[in-house]
Amino acid sequence: MADTLTATALTLKDIAREAGVSLATVDRVLHNRPGVRPDTVRRVKAAIERNAFQPHVAAAELARGRARRFAFVMPSGPNPFMQQIEAYLGEMSAWLSVRRLNVEMVATDVFDPSVLAASLEALSGDYDGVAVVALDHPGVRAAINDLVDAGTKVVTLVSDVPSSRRHHYVGIDNIAAGRTAGALVGRLAGQKSGKVAIVAGSQGLRDHAERIFGFNQVMASEFPGLSVLPVLEGRDEDDRSEQVLARLLGRHADIVGLYNVGAGTQGVAKALNDKALSDAGRDKQVVFVGHDVTMLTRRLLLQGVMDAAISQNPGHEARAAVRVLLALARGEPILREQEKIRIDIVMRDNLP
Repeated sequence: MADTLTATALTLKDIAREAGVSLATVDRVLHNRPGVRPDTVRRVKAAIERNAFQPHVAAAELARGRARRFAFVMPSGPNPFMQQIEAYLGEMSAWLSVRRLNVEMVATDVFDPSVLAASLEALSGDYDGVAVVALDHPGVRAAINDLVDAGTKVVTLVSDVPSSRRHHYVGIDNIAAGRTAGALVGRLAGQKSGKVAIVAGSQGLRDHAERIFGFNQVMASEFPGLSVLPVLEGRDEDDRSEQVLARLLGRHADIVGLYNVGAGTQGVAKALNDKALSDAGRDKQVVFVGHDVTMLTRRLLLQGVMDAAISQNPGHEARAAVRVLLALARGEPILREQEKIRIDIVMRDNLP
């Protein structure tokens, strides 16, 4: 079910009401006219800044006659990083309102191509733009292409479908992220030899597949003493991730490294902290690298359960996706350097 995040566009009257002044006073402040006390000027400017109010933008958007509608197609289920993106979109309500933008969340099963394709098909004709966390699958690719053919601007978010006709991808360089994770696991493992486990949501998600590719590149070329086991798929679910990893840890006593490619982090940590492993001292022998700084990964880093997280800024991704869709809808150029998403290495001693 879609959840609308924006209200109606702000006006000069709204700014005047919030600042506790007249409309004429707001107009004088905006045009730097004399006769307004410094304290009043500060109060009006604070209200303008607090609401991200831009009079020229508001006037241009109001002239259009209707608000633009953007849909964000996001994974259903408790994925902390995706929830952070949704939360940041909610915090953008004032910015969105000024530009007469309505952003609606559409939750779906992104791991099931038929369900995801059907969710995209249902949006046709109703939205000016769609941002989607996409599975790289022929059915999903066709649904994206149909939206584009119908005149909808489509942006892939976090996970790309480069063979589709989507207009833009907003997210990190996932091969580089995987290579970074590989370097961390290999170096933190030191001189140990043994096996390395990988837990992914799905190799059908392009971001997960690219991270695994980059990880394996580094493992094969730089750490010949470490053998990477076949990838486990946990659908980014805690229970499933815990079960598949627990079985693997039970079969292999020489696992020295663990790369969690997506979410399901709590389940991965539970499997690693199993009592039998703790009693044998194996929980402290496994280097654990994952993704994203959330309340959970922050706690795991502080506890020493997790060694490092490859971080991307969910706020930047949320803002970039909206700005790119708006630029596409207006026919304006995309500021590629502004929308480039960087990665950071976060460990216990440099937690933000």
